[in-house]
Amino acid sequence: MKNLCAIIMCLTLLTGCSGAVGSGLLGGVLGVGATGGGYEYNLKRQKDRVEEDFKAGKIDQKEYEIRKDQITRDSFFQK
Repeated sequence: MKNLCAIIMCLTLLTGCSGAVGSGLLGGVLGVGATGGGYEYNLKRQKDRVEEDFKAGKIDQKEYEIRKDQITRDSFFQK
């Protein structure tokens, strides 16, 4: 996911943002943004589930930390 930004930037520099190519690239960037937003939303739901499981006593502190760390590492926005 982190490499995706670098790829988009390279494509922007290589193709330029003029004419039909620019419009197509803009659509691609917006599509990637929507996909990234959905991905982050899913990670937020997973984090909420892990917190609920911990509070309910379904998992211990060690398992909670492992799962929370994995979700954080998967996130595009490191929190």
